[in-house]
Amino acid sequence: REIVGRPAVFREANDRLPSLGLAQVKGLLWNQAEGQLDPGKMMRHLLALARERGVETWFGLEVVEWSESEREVALQLAGGLRIETDRVLVATNGFARRLLPDLPVVPARNQVLITRPVAGLPLEGCFHYDRGYFYFRNVADRVLLGGGRHLAPQTEQTDAFGTTETIRAALLKLLHEVILPGKKAEVEQWWSGILGVGPAKTPIVQSWSPRIALAVRLGGMGVAIGSLVGAEGADLLAEC
Repeated sequence: REIVGRPAVFREANDRLPSLGLAQVKGLLWNQAEGQLDPGKMMRHLLALARERGVETWFGLEVVEWSESEREVALQLAGGLRIETDRVLVATNGFARRLLPDLPVVPARNQVLITRPVAGLPLEGCFHYDRGYFYFRNVADRVLLGGGRHLAPQTEQTDAFGTTETIRAALLKLLHEVILPGKKAEVEQWWSGILGVGPAKTPIVQSWSPRIALAVRLGGMGVAIGSLVGAEGADLLAEC
């Protein structure tokens, strides 16, 4: 209640299973405070707001080394470019230990698929399955499905992008046997993303040094809490 401002957030919704095409599922709890958004549109809007305020955004620049002095932070980029700046916010989440190896942040790869359009798709909403290790939702008339890293925890503890036969097979089994049984569903695209997890569920938002602040370890909840963690990190950086 303190978070969403309503007394009853979860309720049993087993009666909705048939209409969602999930009649073979044993139980469904409805989180009445959860919703969907398009992360691509969200990021485009965020970048547009940043440009309006004079913020420059550079993509594809890999920081390979950094150093801090009393006057500045120097970032050495792949390709030879060097940037000198007053302060730095490390917000690379699952990749943070490439810059700060001692951080209690562990990379975790999540593999994802999206189907081609499915005629008469009954599924609508966001769904968390098997303790939340699988996540699926409709994207218009397609199904987006990802997760399964608990099936190969050592293999998926990596910041390398890619997919594996073990996880792909598990996702396809869930897609065809649970989510869309009896329906023709073709996968259009596979990809992966890197989470930042660790020994605690809470994100790390703190000062690292006089000129460096951290906003990392979002625990797989980046879309939900990323804007808050980013705002807190920016406020912290302003105080450095």
